[in-house]
Amino acid sequence: MIRAAAKSHTQVWVVVDPDDYSTVVAAIDEGEAPELRRQLAAKVFRHISAYDASVAEYLNDGGEYQSLPDRLDVPLQRIKMLRYGENPDQQAAFYGPDDPAGLSALEQHHGKELSYNNLLDLDGALLALMPFARSNRAAVCIIKHTTPCGLAVSDTLSGAYEKALATDPLSAFGSAIAVNQEVDAGTAKLMSTLFIECLVAPSFSDEAIAVLTQKKNIRLLTFPATSSGERPGDFLASHSRIPEARLVRSVYGGLLAQTPPEPPSYGPADVSWKIVTERRPTEVEMDDLSFAWAAIFAVKSNAILIARDGGVLGIGAGQMSRVDSSKIAVWKAGEAGFDITGSVLASDAFFPFRDGVDEAAEAGVKAVVQPGGSIRDEEVIGAADEHGLVMVFTGRRLFRH
Repeated sequence: MIRAAAKSHTQVWVVVDPDDYSTVVAAIDEGEAPELRRQLAAKVFRHISAYDASVAEYLNDGGEYQSLPDRLDVPLQRIKMLRYGENPDQQAAFYGPDDPAGLSALEQHHGKELSYNNLLDLDGALLALMPFARSNRAAVCIIKHTTPCGLAVSDTLSGAYEKALATDPLSAFGSAIAVNQEVDAGTAKLMSTLFIECLVAPSFSDEAIAVLTQKKNIRLLTFPATSSGERPGDFLASHSRIPEARLVRSVYGGLLAQTPPEPPSYGPADVSWKIVTERRPTEVEMDDLSFAWAAIFAVKSNAILIARDGGVLGIGAGQMSRVDSSKIAVWKAGEAGFDITGSVLASDAFFPFRDGVDEAAEAGVKAVVQPGGSIRDEEVIGAADEHGLVMVFTGRRLFRH
């Protein structure tokens, strides 16, 4: 019926969006408004197209959801126009599903409108926090240009924030920050001394709101309200999986789609991990290795991360050479004033040569976690044994391009 009405839009007002009711009523009172009727008709066909695509996907898949169907239709509506894109000379808009999910489900309580880059950084912050969604410990992730520049866990949120900020306080200027617990007054006071673009949390105490809103430009956001039986971590754990377990990325001439990566869970070491060196890790080293592997999940490849005691000491990200990433991670740790003796190192992919292990050992690293799988694994393991290092293979790569 609405399709037929839309075909006759020169004589018929057809409305499928309740947000248009007031506009239509006003236009009817004023007169014909043929341009508005044409726009309403176009909206009808977009609405029908999205509905038909959903039905076709359901029938084609036998009633079962497929992440990567033969034909990919992605019905999205424009949530809002943005001031500009990555740069001021680019136009941009934010699109999302009819039912808010992910970033479109966040509620903003204070600050300027979100920009294109803000949204990208918030997505990176929530992604980085996913491995800590179920942790009982407070976790803080500081994001700059979609990749972590600080990440830590602690028994208190303020403690986690101080450790995360210590990783790279210079890069943290103008960052996006995500936390897995309510922001309290003490943490808010610590955060108020830093220029923060966006801060997202399950909630804020009244005292924290009073402190943070003294800075007019900081954007404060909360996870969507949880229903009965849900916990704040449920939203974090489901990020990138709702409304579909699918990641879509544009390239010129098409789209790339893939299923989202399963985040490593911070906690007891995965039973599938394999200790490949003569020396076995201590309990403390194994906890550090678990944290480092979870923390490197959202770092851009090639990624190297050095950690100790639930805090990141140095990160090398986005380099063409894994050895260069290792050198940068060591250098960044030194710049932040950390002694990395006794620390652990995580690599998002295997070491193709032993030189990365030699560099790590020379810097004072005592344990390494990496996927394994290189044709030179034996050479790399041999280097670890020569230096008395622990090396653990996870059997899984964590590239993030």
